[in-house]
Amino acid sequence: MLKNYNCGELGEKHVGREVTLAGWVHRRRDHGGKVFIDLRDREGVVQIVFNPQVSQEACQLAGSLRSEYVIQIIGEVVPRPKGTENPKLASGGIEVVAREAVILNPSKTPPFYISEDEEVEESLCLKHRYLYLRRKRMKDNVLLRHRMIKFIRDFLDIKGFVEIETPILIKSTPEGARDYLVPSRVNPGKFYALPQSPQQLKQILMVAGFDKYFQIARCFRDEDLRADRQPEFTQLDMEMSFIEVEDILQLMEELFTSLVEATVPGVRLLKPFPRLSYEEAMEKYGTDKPDVRFGLEIKDISDIAGGTDFQVFRSALDHGGKVKGICVPGCSHYTRHQLDELIDLAKGYGAQGLITVAFTGESVTPAEVKSAAAKYLSPRQLEEMAGAFEAKPGALLLIVADISDVVNKALDELRREMAHRLNLADAKLLAFTFVADFPLLEWSETTGHWQPMHHPFTAPREEDVSLLETEPARVYGQHYDVVCNGCELGSGSIRVHNRQLQERIFSRLGYSEEETESRFAGLLEALEYGAPPHGGIAIGLDRLVMLFAGERSIREVIAFPKNQNAVDMMLDSPSYVDKYQLDELNLKLKHEVLRRNDGEHET
Repeated sequence: MLKNYNCGELGEKHVGREVTLAGWVHRRRDHGGKVFIDLRDREGVVQIVFNPQVSQEACQLAGSLRSEYVIQIIGEVVPRPKGTENPKLASGGIEVVAREAVILNPSKTPPFYISEDEEVEESLCLKHRYLYLRRKRMKDNVLLRHRMIKFIRDFLDIKGFVEIETPILIKSTPEGARDYLVPSRVNPGKFYALPQSPQQLKQILMVAGFDKYFQIARCFRDEDLRADRQPEFTQLDMEMSFIEVEDILQLMEELFTSLVEATVPGVRLLKPFPRLSYEEAMEKYGTDKPDVRFGLEIKDISDIAGGTDFQVFRSALDHGGKVKGICVPGCSHYTRHQLDELIDLAKGYGAQGLITVAFTGESVTPAEVKSAAAKYLSPRQLEEMAGAFEAKPGALLLIVADISDVVNKALDELRREMAHRLNLADAKLLAFTFVADFPLLEWSETTGHWQPMHHPFTAPREEDVSLLETEPARVYGQHYDVVCNGCELGSGSIRVHNRQLQERIFSRLGYSEEETESRFAGLLEALEYGAPPHGGIAIGLDRLVMLFAGERSIREVIAFPKNQNAVDMMLDSPSYVDKYQLDELNLKLKHEVLRRNDGEHET
């Protein structure tokens, strides 16, 4: 080894020892005679002193050092002079006096500072990812991810789970997003797909008798990207036989509780984990992924609104809509400009507008209400509205009247915005929440067919099976989501384990017998060979690490992510391939792209 200690592990117990260190120059300071270097490796930082009275040669070399040079140091650990200690560093009580120094590799000047955590343009972060990963925050995120995955593996091993890898090259099946397709050279004209999840494979493993399976699974979806979405991602995939919904929820609560305590000390949990039905979540929060760390719950005042002469309310109700809102404490003082910002936000999510009602006085009375709608409402109606929202003096009501989907979406966003403005969400609280009792199916105006709320393998509630063909809208699934701080972490369900029922569901989704056989023959046949009752869940690990690390994007917890256009800027991927590679795969581009010295163009 080129070193016998790590920088971050040195402390006062090592005083008097000769050590050999190797790492990167983090900072350099020239104090006229002596040169001070902060040397960095994965474990931390230690101060190196180059003193000409100890080694003129080493001190001369120190004069040529620059940021990010890779160097080796041999020297003695000594206490720092009194008054110069650095309590921010684990090694802040000592320093190493260099006797010998070697430059192992120089470095070009980085395009951004490594030693400072200032904002860097994203394109630079992605193109020079190896430099960005040297930053302490990014290193800590990667190490946190490692600790979390190791803990999960150990936890599930103790619980009797077996880790089994499933294929990356599989058959293309409908999973809710576009597949990434891989052409087969040895089977011309045929394609593999990269798995959106190991769904069918883990169900087949249950048929095979592996009654507790898990995998840290790589998954792929060709969809538009955002802060919590990447074309390739990692999920904790689990499946169990002979279980019910409650078994899975209890196991997940135990896993998440233990994981938080082991990897992010100082963070609190909301215990026991709240449980909401889908309908309750939509009614109270306007979303099936609610942030329950704060109040601002949505209230339905359609009954009050229906008795008013306010045309905005009446029009929405006459068209089958709803009138709902939230009560924000202490915001009755909002200016016209601030209210216009909220109105524009609501309109941005489809609402026709936003009705604001401010209780500006020392009591909640109609005489002390400021609202453009007040002249259309009687004093009694204003009092009823204040009572419905449990409004206090100084409160601001934000009310949306529209179709239910628009009302819920707009109020969900307004609720999150006001919580952000008022700092209502405790950053040190992880509020895991289970949402269950989803409808099995939802109608798609685009396709003209029923489609699954989760996926087509979700089992309906036994008491609803008879309604599949006659009243599909009334069929509920054995489906559950895990949400944390307003972020959906994963979904799961009890699966269909009977071929006849699975075929009925495929038929209800609009698949012909030929399509069903073509797409799902392997799974359907497996279900005929004594498939046990089973169920499982898949948790997005990237999102989970993001929450634990306190980041706002999963790109900050993935070592080598892609940009918003699904491009790897470091390795320039995707890229063009040579024509002979296309010929080997029996592929021809619809638009031939010619590459010339003066650029690229299509023919």
